Amino acid sequence: MSTLVTGIAELVTNDPSRGTGRLGLVTDAAVIVEDGTVAWTGSRRRAPAADASIDVGGRAVVPGFVDSHTHLVFAGDRAAEFEARMSGARYDGGGIAATVAATRAASDDTLRSRLRGLVAEMRRQGTTTAEVKSGYGLTVEDEARCLRLAAEVTAETTFLGAHVVPAEYAGRHEDYVALVTGPMLAACAPFARWIDVFCEPASAHAFDGDAARVVLEAGLARGLQPRVHANQLSAGPGVRLAVELDAASVDHCTHLSDADVDTLADGSTVATLLPGVEFATRSPYPDARRLLSAGVTVALATDCNPGSSFTSSMPFCIALAVREMGMTPVEALWAATAGGAAAVRRPDVGHLGPGARADLAVVDAPSHRYLAYRPGVPLARALAPDDGRPPTGS
Repeated sequence: MSTLVTGIAELVTNDPSRGTGRLGLVTDAAVIVEDGTVAWTGSRRRAPAADASIDVGGRAVVPGFVDSHTHLVFAGDRAAEFEARMSGARYDGGGIAATVAATRAASDDTLRSRLRGLVAEMRRQGTTTAEVKSGYGLTVEDEARCLRLAAEVTAETTFLGAHVVPAEYAGRHEDYVALVTGPMLAACAPFARWIDVFCEPASAHAFDGDAARVVLEAGLARGLQPRVHANQLSAGPGVRLAVELDAASVDHCTHLSDADVDTLADGSTVATLLPGVEFATRSPYPDARRLLSAGVTVALATDCNPGSSFTSSMPFCIALAVREMGMTPVEALWAATAGGAAAVRRPDVGHLGPGARADLAVVDAPSHRYLAYRPGVPLARALAPDDGRPPTGS
């Protein structure tokens, strides 16, 4: 079964060989989808015949957004914490404990309902692939069930037992690291592709460089690939550790030394920026221009979580990146699609060249520029003709 998607005022392929500029733009375009895969892209006038057709009515089509950093398995909310920060309270990661308590107390059905509701919300805003972390259970049983639930909606699951040190292990960081790298890892590895750690020496709740290394190397030994939360609250060893271990992505990157930028530029690790966090915590935004000028691959993601960035909107993050982080609309869209794909090492998403997954997002406007030009307006939605796949990519 083939489907012709036509009526495309502007098509973003992210393949410069198929159109103009970095985004590979094609105007008055069409796409043919076969069995959930892009089979052809080009000018509408040259489109081959297909079994069925969809007319998007003069709208833009872009690759579905790839949200490479989310925390979607949780219960409860932290609206009061957000209000306190807006009144001047400082964010230090300590509020995670409240979400841990609520998540542990929640049933599987409660967690599943919240998870699937957020996934649907993301899809309504154009996200077609999402990474989902654990990290709000912090016991062997709760981390494993969070990952089991996450695996119902995506293949991009991340074990984040080393999110913070839970209250019952206060003053016993080494004992908790032993739990994470021993019984917890053994229980969680079957449900995870990635392993992550919150490497933040400035926080009493997180993990220093030595502990982060122990966690990541244990995950590597079990076949999990590393990614790292790093340099969010202050400069530290996280970026250098991530590049040394060939992590797919190092996320936050708010406080970077010149050496950190040089290290990223010399490696293959993607710098994933999370502007929703800075918006919700009133923290300084990362300097994306500094990274891009150095030749670092940059991704954008929502960090959707109940405490420090409760947004599921990639278009909102694109707008923030353009307004606050020095990115152009082209760079921000690329980072939210192809950059996110690089951050999860998925060559089949983030672009619309032949052979890619047919993850199309329709923008209710004639150009991709409107994603930043009309912030807060729900312009994008996922269009997945004839696929029937899980909504966040498998």
